[in-house]
Amino acid sequence: MCGIVGVVGSFSDLRERIGLACSALHHRGPDDTGSWVDEAAGVALGHARLSILDLSASGHQPMVSADERYVIVYNGEIYNHLELRVEVEKAQAQRWRGHSDTETLLACVVAWGLQKTLRAAVGMFALGLWDRSARKLFLARDRLGEKPLYYGYVGRTFAFGSELKALTALPGFSGSIDRGALALFMRHNYVPAPRTIYAGIAKLPAGSWLEISSSKVGERDTPAAQSYWSAMEHACAGARNPEVFASDAEAVEALDGLLRRSVAGQMVADVPLGAFLSGGIDSSSVVSLMQAQSQRPVRTFSIGFHVPGYDEAPHARAVARHLGTDHTELYLSAADALAVVPKLPSIYDEPFADSSQIPSYLVALLARRHVKVCLSGDGGDELFGGYNRYFLGARLWRFLSRTPRMARRLAAKLILAGSPPFWDACYALMAPLIPKRLGLASPGEQLHKGALLLDADSGLALYRRLVSHWEPRELVLHEGEPDGVSGPPPELRGLAEMMMALDAVTYLPDDILVKIDRAAMAVSLETRVPMLDHRVFEFAWRLPMHYKVRGGVGKWLLRRVLERYVPATLMERPKMGFAVPIDSWLRGPLREWAEALLSEPRLRREGFFEPAPIRRKWAEHLSGSRNWQYYLWDVLMFQAWLEHQRRPSV
Repeated sequence: MCGIVGVVGSFSDLRERIGLACSALHHRGPDDTGSWVDEAAGVALGHARLSILDLSASGHQPMVSADERYVIVYNGEIYNHLELRVEVEKAQAQRWRGHSDTETLLACVVAWGLQKTLRAAVGMFALGLWDRSARKLFLARDRLGEKPLYYGYVGRTFAFGSELKALTALPGFSGSIDRGALALFMRHNYVPAPRTIYAGIAKLPAGSWLEISSSKVGERDTPAAQSYWSAMEHACAGARNPEVFASDAEAVEALDGLLRRSVAGQMVADVPLGAFLSGGIDSSSVVSLMQAQSQRPVRTFSIGFHVPGYDEAPHARAVARHLGTDHTELYLSAADALAVVPKLPSIYDEPFADSSQIPSYLVALLARRHVKVCLSGDGGDELFGGYNRYFLGARLWRFLSRTPRMARRLAAKLILAGSPPFWDACYALMAPLIPKRLGLASPGEQLHKGALLLDADSGLALYRRLVSHWEPRELVLHEGEPDGVSGPPPELRGLAEMMMALDAVTYLPDDILVKIDRAAMAVSLETRVPMLDHRVFEFAWRLPMHYKVRGGVGKWLLRRVLERYVPATLMERPKMGFAVPIDSWLRGPLREWAEALLSEPRLRREGFFEPAPIRRKWAEHLSGSRNWQYYLWDVLMFQAWLEHQRRPSV
């Protein structure tokens, strides 16, 4: 697990440039730094190493292939690299220098070429590969987008890196803000690939690769990325060819075996290893399968807050006690969490407004004191139907599609006529009649959000509204919103699966995986995500929907697997997000900070936002009449990032 960077161009100061970029990525790889420079070709590659496999000098990067044709910088883990070594040895005689997966990748490229190597590799990775013979640079990224890779032109130099800060460290970086990307950020609370907040700099999409010849760099030519594996294509293929099981028990056994193999492969490390444990379905499943295959107690980590509704530590503690893990938990104060806020612009490099970024960083910081690698339960919601919006949205659309639009608009007006506190009071009166599993947090706010869905004219429009924050045209100045993600092909079986597929190609790589990668790598901690083994993904998409959602409850099959290891009684609770009370913090300890960033004169002077809607929501939030925490957090994260970006270098 590392930071990688590279530049292609004709310069006399290549070593200095690559050194600056590597220094910016030191947090991703504090154990070792290396560079490889070919002045004649105008190429430099750099690497900051976090040593996980083969801690010796044999794993040092940049690494040159045995035939000296290729040079690689690589970030990630190839979990099947020992099997790949066996396959390579069948094709040609091979003398190995060490036991790193980097060397395995290079040998595979020499034997098979890059595309076959990418398809054969099981793991998470981002890489830059220089072909010295053809004078071409290849970039590639893993199938689901666990590891990041950015690229673009800095002046007349083509550059790439694990994080934007590697590119911004290069002399000549302009930092021009892409207002179209800003519009997308205000809708989604993240900047969707392939865009970044900077004009001219892109994210390499998940499951893709590109090549650029050194002869084209002077023309500022950037070829299009090509896909070697597509999440959407595999989702559609699974829908066309669903798995057939003789019984539910057979389905449970199949998923158990597949997850067990994925977890076992990701437990291989030459350094201490553990897991995040929230006590929810996903993390508990991963930890259960780890402990079932470990001869010693697995190290698990969780954090708690002394705030009602935000504390998952007791649930994690109960699961850890049952499984017998070596559990570490830490209760944090509001001050501990608030101390993270000033660090967020530096950690995430571009505006990013998923507020669970704060506890994600804190639990990574806790784990890093004890281990160097942590397994995570991310991905279970998108694969197995865990988000309420999947089944509730599908149910809502069945109703809406049969209801005249005029009647829907009238219902929306009636709902919006009552304030969220009014509806909260009504809900409290009805609470004894509502099953606990269907309980809602902040019902008034949920009802108001639901009212905004009633006018949707299609299932895709309904999904778009469910996952949207701001309407950018009301807010972002001087730029229209770029086209969003188009709807998936018709092979998908209904709205719920359509939403899951769209989440898998947008929300999962651009929010969930960005959040955990940056939070963990900021403290030099590697994270691994067993649910996102591509074989698990492909299996999940062959499952008929009734294996994901039954009786209005998601993750049906995953829950049955977990019940083999953890009693169902420990899991019977409403789904909790990994959240912090941003709403109350904005009215309390963060109020002065937020007011400075949201002041009307400042907003007008900077010229990115129309101040009126922001100031209106800020006033309503402070009064307690509405809870606009997520909308305000979007604006605040852009404002804080902008302030950080424009701060003079010391």
